[in-house]
Amino acid sequence: MSRVNSQLDRAFAPLAAAIETGLIPGGVLGVVDRNGNRATRAMGLAQTVPISRPMREDTWFDLASLTKVLFTTERVLALADADCIDLDAPLTSVMPDYRHYNLDNWERKVTFRQCLGHQTPYPAVFPLYTYGRDPDLLRTFLLQHEFPAGPAVYSDINFILLGLALERLEGKWIREQDPGQGFAWSADPNSAAATEDCYWRHRVLVGEVHDDNCSALQGAGHAGLFGTVTSVLDFAEDKLKTAGSDALIRTPISARRTHGWERPFEGWSGGERCSSQTIGHTGFTGTGLWIDFTRGHAWTLLTNRVHPTRHFDSGIIPLRRAVGDAINAE
Repeated sequence: MSRVNSQLDRAFAPLAAAIETGLIPGGVLGVVDRNGNRATRAMGLAQTVPISRPMREDTWFDLASLTKVLFTTERVLALADADCIDLDAPLTSVMPDYRHYNLDNWERKVTFRQCLGHQTPYPAVFPLYTYGRDPDLLRTFLLQHEFPAGPAVYSDINFILLGLALERLEGKWIREQDPGQGFAWSADPNSAAATEDCYWRHRVLVGEVHDDNCSALQGAGHAGLFGTVTSVLDFAEDKLKTAGSDALIRTPISARRTHGWERPFEGWSGGERCSSQTIGHTGFTGTGLWIDFTRGHAWTLLTNRVHPTRHFDSGIIPLRRAVGDAINAE
């Protein structure tokens, strides 16, 4: 049995247990190494209400905040490499109208690098979608809204703003931009894992973005990407093979973060057994990707843990850690 298959066998056990006990409807687990060896497996249900559909290895997932690293970080770093932007320049170098009614405020000093590493004073959450559904007006509102400055925390606002900067530079909205090989901005409902029975959209979300702010903006830099276990592993395999050209995604910005990604810290989602040269990221819908450059392998856990509701303890945090520890048990 190949190494990736034995890793998959070990790591699939906690996923199977979570499905069998009803904590999550279903999931897909995948492992790949830098030589291209990979193994994937699916279990459970892609949807439970109002119909029941089985989970498959080719099921499409709303990747949620994996969008931050699979799309937005990649585009921002590519533009920096091409000298189109300076990572240490403020966002106003691309969006001069950002908070332009007060030229001395702190928001106008926030840089691209600070947003990539979540080293800004923005609040953790902000319900932009409650201010309306006109995407142009919401963009304008966000660029002029005065946020109270607080401690640096993980905030979607960082990547919503990076997404707006990308839209300015590309001259088109995020949803009109190329999502990358194997990815998309929506999915066929017959082939996608369902997410939430949404209170304000009055339907079970299948193949359309779960994130409320991304939905209202009709595309954003922090969420909205769809993919399969194959497309996520293809991305990871490419990173394992070209690690030298992606130095910034491995370069620390803080004790917990690199450019866009998380790095290992006590209690992090990748478990305790990965090497220090591991990066990872999770998505609210129940997704995650971790790449260990020292060991030369990566793994992705894709679940629909918010189906049919987010208001339930799915145990996704200990599940992710258990999967990571099993992958790296050797």
